[in-house]
Amino acid sequence: MDSSASDPDPSRFRELMIDDEPGVTDVMACVFGVQHHEARTYLVLLETPGSTVAELADTLDRDRSNVNRSLTTLREKNLATRERRLLDSGGHVYQYTATPLSEARELMHETLDEWTAYVHERIDEFGPETGDVGR
Repeated sequence: MDSSASDPDPSRFRELMIDDEPGVTDVMACVFGVQHHEARTYLVLLETPGSTVAELADTLDRDRSNVNRSLTTLREKNLATRERRLLDSGGHVYQYTATPLSEARELMHETLDEWTAYVHERIDEFGPETGDVGR
């Protein structure tokens, strides 16, 4: 996995820990480093697989260009896929589908586990000879 593309956002951990019951968008934002509107786009895609950008823009009440950016991020994080559909009138349209929630949960676990292992390794490396004391 490309950890740079999916490292958890430690700045969001505090929010997550003090929230009584963080929702899926909160956890996704923290673990995948996505914005809440991107996590919301994912949830809408779960309910409406095969949606186009125009359909999502209407449902989310957002500009198409913003929805496009959200979809690009979701695809980069392996949370959505895109398929090209040919139109009878000519041309094509892209349809987007969310990664099933069961797979997204597994991705969250894997991402968090990899990040945690990395942090544990860094902690074990700390010492006066590393030059990291005080950082």
